[in-house]
Amino acid sequence: MQLKSRSRAAQGSLPDGMTRRDLGWAIAGILAVFFAAMVSMNVVVTALPVISQELGGTQIQYSWVVTATLLANASSTPVWGKLADMMSKKVLFQVANVIFFLSSLGAGFAPNMETLIAARFVQGVGLGGLGALAMAIMASIVSPRERGKYAGYIGACLASATALGPLIGGITVDTLGWRWCFFVGVPLSVFAMIMVARTLRVPVIRSPGRIDYFGALLLVIASGLLLIWLSFAGTPEFFAWLSWQSAGFLTAALVLLSVFVLVESKVHNPIIQLRMLIDRTTFLAAVSSASIAVCLFGMPAFLGQYFQIGRGLSPTESGLMILPLVLGNLIGSLVTGRLITRYGRWKVYIVFGSFIMSSGMFALATVGQGTPYPLVLTYLLVVGLGFGSQMQNLMLIVQNTVSVTRVGQASALIAFFRVFGGAAGTSILGSVMALQVVGVSVAEVNVSAPSPVYADATGTMFLVAACLTLPAVITNLLIKETALRTTI
Repeated sequence: MQLKSRSRAAQGSLPDGMTRRDLGWAIAGILAVFFAAMVSMNVVVTALPVISQELGGTQIQYSWVVTATLLANASSTPVWGKLADMMSKKVLFQVANVIFFLSSLGAGFAPNMETLIAARFVQGVGLGGLGALAMAIMASIVSPRERGKYAGYIGACLASATALGPLIGGITVDTLGWRWCFFVGVPLSVFAMIMVARTLRVPVIRSPGRIDYFGALLLVIASGLLLIWLSFAGTPEFFAWLSWQSAGFLTAALVLLSVFVLVESKVHNPIIQLRMLIDRTTFLAAVSSASIAVCLFGMPAFLGQYFQIGRGLSPTESGLMILPLVLGNLIGSLVTGRLITRYGRWKVYIVFGSFIMSSGMFALATVGQGTPYPLVLTYLLVVGLGFGSQMQNLMLIVQNTVSVTRVGQASALIAFFRVFGGAAGTSILGSVMALQVVGVSVAEVNVSAPSPVYADATGTMFLVAACLTLPAVITNLLIKETALRTTI
């Protein structure tokens, strides 16, 4: 009887004129384009060592192929979220897809590392839109209580794309060449465009006002300065942590952030609603999202480097080695999503997830050239389980705190902290690796002969990454559990 009542409540929470069949097609459209974007984002993981060798890249450039995408993703996400509350989410979704499509072509034809990084930056703008709008559209057609299940689907989709990305990248590098890794996303993008255009129906809920472009520009520049500082500080070829260059970057970034806060507090339609961060749940979830993001964005790239350069595996074999991380993510997101929808409780899953994720990361800090593969794969499975139990659920609980007219900004806010945390984490880990392998160029390493320097340096890098996940343990414990709404 209770299940029937829940089903009727869920049916009644659908937008006017929308049936369960419409909902199914809408979710399918969202997942299709989300999958295409995530595959293209992760396809570069196993290709990066080969790309760096062919284009003569440095260790810093290696990490910035990933960091540039994350920077653009993070800084553009609040803009997409704000636009989602002002105009058609479906149209914006298509615009983001076109940007992603064109930048994929640009990355595939890149003649050098600088051009590749620039193309990946533009690609990050499209990815920021696709990620933020997927969450905002979901929140516009599904109630928070029902959304737990669908959030699990998105998490599963992300896990599958994370798995297929490195595998497709490895197979493509070993057969067609690394440039085709970027072209892989092109047909997926076209298919997603057609599918979304034909099937997606989402209500347009507009809030009046103009976009705060000045605030957006301040956020992009300040974020960029912080990431550049995190990437270059402490490396011998650039500047020390305690230097006038560091002081300059930090001072400029802090001044711009202060101006940004002032602007956002005065304008009528800010990019980021600062008062959202006053809410305890939103603030803690934002910090937690930034803390765990290193596992999603930073780990795969450096795992590819560890398995290929440090252990001498091929790109395809390296892609297969990342599967346990993805499998754990898949299980964690699907199982917890289903349990949240069934019972309405969520805190136990994010607390449990943060504990086992950090434990797995500290275990990974012990890996080196001679670590048995089964042990490494077990650690990756544990990390994946912990991450999958948190990522989408943190987004869900924040969406539960705002009305549907603000869900775009709320989704974008958490997505911003998640992606910026991942970008910052990747920059830090790239700097750590650069310090560990100083004097050894990625372009000069013979991948067929394992490099003990790279293998052992990975353990130190993962120790730093493990410490970066500890704030999530604390914040998840402090979040107060509230009931999930059964209406949109």
